[in-house]
Amino acid sequence: MPHTRPPYPAEFRRQIVELVRAGRDPTDLAREFEPSAQAIRNWVAQADRSEGRREAKAEILTAAEREELIRLRREVRQLRLERDILSKAAAWFARETGAVPSGSSGS
Repeated sequence: MPHTRPPYPAEFRRQIVELVRAGRDPTDLAREFEPSAQAIRNWVAQADRSEGRREAKAEILTAAEREELIRLRREVRQLRLERDILSKAAAWFARETGAVPSGSSGS
């Protein structure tokens, strides 16, 4: 099983981003500190997008947008489930009350 470590603290990531913006190379910082050079580049890109320094690509979402998307998808799934339950219940009550003949296909 691969060894995973807890996420780096936000303050540490912010300091690394500031070092890159001050002219340090992500590869050098990766040698000096633990995170990989790619992780450092990702932090810088995310910070740039969050601060409006870089135009975000259409497929890249900010953390807040990603959280909202997850929440909205969960809500849509719940609403669809509730709609399906209500539709089945309405059909059942219609059959029980005789409003729709049992086994009727509409013809």
